[in-house]
Amino acid sequence: MLEQYEDIMSVFDAAEALCVGKNRIYELLACKKIKGFRIGRVWKIPKESIRSYIIEQSGIQNFLTS
Repeated sequence: MLEQYEDIMSVFDAAEALCVGKNRIYELLACKKIKGFRIGRVWKIPKESIRSYIIEQSGIQNFLTS
């Protein structure tokens, strides 16, 4: 699912991957539900952070550790 994206994603890419708007990505970054960093004014989001968020929100993590 995330294979088409680079290891470090832009806010636009993260929004596209999660099928949400850019403002929602900024909200998730602000409340630290996804991890990212800024270079100047531009946010960069590791693909692994998006993957972790998906697993956490879907409850798959509990399934995988059982």
